[in-house]
Amino acid sequence: MIKNPDWWRGAVIYQVYPRSFYDSNGDGIGDLPGVTAKLDYIASLNVDAIWLSPFFTSPMKDFGYDVSDYRNVDPIFGTLQDFDELITEAHKRDLKIMIDQVLSHSSDQHPWFVESRASRDNPRADWYVWADPKADGTPPNNWLSVFGGSAWAWDSRRKQYYLHNFLASQPDLNFHNLKVQEQVLSDVKFWLDRGVDGFRLDAINFCFHDPKLRDNPASNAVAEGSIGVRKENPYAYQFHKFDKTQTENIEFLKRLRALLDQYPGTTTVGEIGDDNSLQTMADYTSGGDKLHMAYSFDLLTEQHGADFFHKTVNTIEARLTDGWPCWAIGNHDVARVATRWNARSEQQLKTYMAMLLTLRGSVCIYQGEELGLTEAELRYEDLVDPYGITFWPEYKGRDGCRTPMVWHHQQSHAGFSDARPWLPVYDDHYNAAVAVQHAEDNSVLAAYRAFLGWRKDQPILLKGDIEFSKSPKNTLVYTRSLDGETVMVALNLSERAVTIPMPGAGTPEPDTPDFVGGQWHGKNLTLGPWGIDIARL
Repeated sequence: MIKNPDWWRGAVIYQVYPRSFYDSNGDGIGDLPGVTAKLDYIASLNVDAIWLSPFFTSPMKDFGYDVSDYRNVDPIFGTLQDFDELITEAHKRDLKIMIDQVLSHSSDQHPWFVESRASRDNPRADWYVWADPKADGTPPNNWLSVFGGSAWAWDSRRKQYYLHNFLASQPDLNFHNLKVQEQVLSDVKFWLDRGVDGFRLDAINFCFHDPKLRDNPASNAVAEGSIGVRKENPYAYQFHKFDKTQTENIEFLKRLRALLDQYPGTTTVGEIGDDNSLQTMADYTSGGDKLHMAYSFDLLTEQHGADFFHKTVNTIEARLTDGWPCWAIGNHDVARVATRWNARSEQQLKTYMAMLLTLRGSVCIYQGEELGLTEAELRYEDLVDPYGITFWPEYKGRDGCRTPMVWHHQQSHAGFSDARPWLPVYDDHYNAAVAVQHAEDNSVLAAYRAFLGWRKDQPILLKGDIEFSKSPKNTLVYTRSLDGETVMVALNLSERAVTIPMPGAGTPEPDTPDFVGGQWHGKNLTLGPWGIDIARL
């Protein structure tokens, strides 16, 4: 019997990028035994679950997001037995394990694609998206790859193009083929049977395409939560009407949810990068029969500030209705939030953390976020991300947020590995190492541990409703309400002290960490620069 099958509501999920977390065998690459070795650290953060970025067998053209065997562990990360041990040890510490499932595409080295491209009449000929060229030999339509250029690659064996929304080495599976759906669901079941507690579903709105292969229309403006929104990337020049987010995806998500419902206490969180991501989040999470929760790219952009946060959260709340959001301000695909949002002090980082952890919904925290790590500056010679190599120097890719975790400031390679790491440790990160911050009561790490530990015992923050109030410029004021009780959260997102008129006096919430608290003068609340207050009304 599962004690709390809805554990995911309000849960905090810690994202581990295994390649960069901890190297247990001295080859310069983090691995699954390395994650197991650091479970006590993760548990000390007071999070509820771990999301593991891909560790499946892969040629690593896109560092695991190009899967060549959905049922095995790549040797650089360990073995299936290592994974089973990780599950066992995590569960001993009351930590859930969620894994990153890449359903929309595989590697071009997957046996399915090797067979599919061999001829037009083999058993898997229709497992991928194939199309004849136009009369002049050009691709069948104008669809673009997220990584730049046409989304179509020519295959000389079949004398056809195949679709790849990402790298040419990541051909898209044809979800219009029911056999593909059955296979994908079978692979998901394989991991459920091994004891995983949930899935982070990569690019989940990319599974289906328009079978008529109609051209995408041009776009003069990119809506919220899209991807590829960079002036140097032509992907942003289209409104992606036909190459993703098709209506057929809804029925597949229902099939996926029906499978998970056979395993009580399991969950899904979908990554949605779309031109209308908020509506797609609502469509994919409503009704209790599709995704459990979803997150978009809305808080993963360079936009920030009180007005932006207020508008984004209010819009999601208005559209989601009975759906459930999952918030993230950082991950393995975007610049570190400390750099992206121009954080100039540890207090500023603590305020962003307090905002993230007091919104209605679940939360994903990316490894190193709890240390306040900045984006690493790498030389071109050190880059390995194909996205950055393609668009350098205007865009430097994703390597800057994927550099190794810094465990100890006095050890070689920051205690990540005894060997030269696959990406260099950034010099500026040594002073933010776990060993340094563990010894400091006022560190960003200490703030995360304290706030997360306190939040665990606050049902009103885990599951309560949210409502924003009017407040002065550069501030956010909102209430969380549950079972007749109300808690107010006030945040000053500026370098100047501010006084906020309140409808009534508040009673400071007990046991909050030391960095939380303003000054009440009757019905007026004064917050210092980047100040935080949480009070019961």
